[in-house]
Amino acid sequence: MNQRHCICCCVVLLLVGARGFAQTLNSIRDASTPPASAGPAIHDFQVIEDAWSDAVNRHDQYGVELALSPQFIDVSGDGNITTRNQQLALVVTGEDKVLRLERHVITVRQLGDIVVASGTYSVLRKNEPAHAKEKGVFTHVFERHAGRWICINAQRTIVPQGSVGRSRKQANDETAFRFPLISRR
Repeated sequence: MNQRHCICCCVVLLLVGARGFAQTLNSIRDASTPPASAGPAIHDFQVIEDAWSDAVNRHDQYGVELALSPQFIDVSGDGNITTRNQQLALVVTGEDKVLRLERHVITVRQLGDIVVASGTYSVLRKNEPAHAKEKGVFTHVFERHAGRWICINAQRTIVPQGSVGRSRKQANDETAFRFPLISRR
């Protein structure tokens, strides 16, 4: 009877411990998942990005003005830095050569009256002799101003077209990541 009692106690302790572990695991999992408000925020900023992209696609000066802060700074994928006024001049004169711009918001982080929205973009530009397509990632910083969100900073990074299908061996090449003073070469 004593042995049987010990076995029953061990089983009960294991079950209680497993349940406690499962509850702890669930609380950790709940803390790591984004809040339910992340979905609506992504949707809301996708609407803002779509309106901005549509204004660029239509070469609509007023639409671009509504999207950008007077203090707006843009860092393009090739490193060119422009202001809001320079962006508006490109739209008005048609020198931007954008045929089609599309953005897809992936993450939105709100810090009071500041929001950081990140995602992917693709742009088709008029080029002689053929059209050039550029794909990449963006980060836009928005500020709430007079009850609406306006972009104060934009940064794009071009993703090389051939990098999507790279083989595993190329990605693990020892020259892929080098740390100065630590690497042998």
